[in-house]
This record gives sequence, C-alpha cells and structure tokens, in this order.
Amino acid sequence: MWLAWATVPVPGPIGALTVGTTEAGVALVCFGAGADSRRRVLGAAQRLGAEAVSDPARTEHAAAELAEYAAGRRTAFALPVDWRLTSGDQRTVLTTLHESVGYGQTTTYGELAVRSGAYQSEGYPAPHRGLAARRVGSIMGSNPVPVIVPCHRVLAADGLGGFGGGLEAKRWLLDLEGALPPMLDLWPS
Repeated sequence: MWLAWATVPVPGPIGALTVGTTEAGVALVCFGAGADSRRRVLGAAQRLGAEAVSDPARTEHAAAELAEYAAGRRTAFALPVDWRLTSGDQRTVLTTLHESVGYGQTTTYGELAVRSGAYQSEGYPAPHRGLAARRVGSIMGSNPVPVIVPCHRVLAADGLGGFGGGLEAKRWLLDLEGALPPMLDLWPS
C-alpha cells in the first residue's frame, strides 16, 4: 500500500499544493510545499498504513487536474476521492459538499448542516442549528482534501468564515471561480 505525493505550483497567495494519492484516489491535499506539508503526508500515510513515496507517475493525473484548476482551465475534478482519512459525520458532510456544491457556487455552514443532515444526526433541535453550523465549520477545518472537496465554497452566514489555507487563499479560490460575493470582494491593501 502506498501514498504517492507531489507538489503542484499554484499562483496567487497559495503558492503550492501538495497532493497525495493512493490506489483508490486522492487522499490528501495540503497547502504549501515545505516541511509542514511533508509532515502531513507522512502522518496521512501512517494513518492509512501506507508507505509515503514521491512518485510522479502515480500523482500525474491529480497534479495535472489541480494545475488546470488553478490556471482557470478546469471547473470540475474527474479524480476519485479516497475517503479513508474521514469518518462518521465528517465523511457525510464532506461527501455532501463534494456532490452538491459545484464550481462557482457557495453555501453556508448552516445550509450545509441542513443539506447533509448533520444537525439531525447530532440531535440539534431547530433553535440550536447554529451549533450544527459550528460543527460543520470544524469539519471544514479538518477536510483532508481541500480544493477537490471544496470547503472554500462554504461561507459563514455573515461573511467569509475561516479556512485552513488562510483567508487570502479562500478569497483567491472564490475569485478564481467567480463566486466571491461582492460584499466580501475587499482585498487588503
């Protein structure tokens, strides 16, 4: 069993993405290309019981699709996702996001909680759905396959919300897709 990884240069504030693939599909996408990304690859490989290998032949399709997306030439990924680094509600919410929020679209943490059934599975009554929205926010922060499983498309009800790759990266990705809400299209000077 293996987890092959490669680094993909990306323009803008992201700079690079590190992608990890297995025989089942893309298992990991990390922001950056340094020691932290390498540490995340090794941690993911250990969780999967796999050997981390740098093998361009095993990562070429994933790397090419991420590069095409970042260049504005791809609006949908044809890559299978290896969901083994997710479980339970995390997998349910991320799968719902992956299958239902397409390129150029956004949703809110609360809407995704309702759409995925997360507020029901956690037993939150209607007046406490805000707790479910916060739970969905935590799940977005633990997404092992950002960009491909598009957590950047999930916004707070009153603004951009958080993002593991940083808010500048989230703005850049939304702007790339033409999905940055006008009220949030304020780049810091």
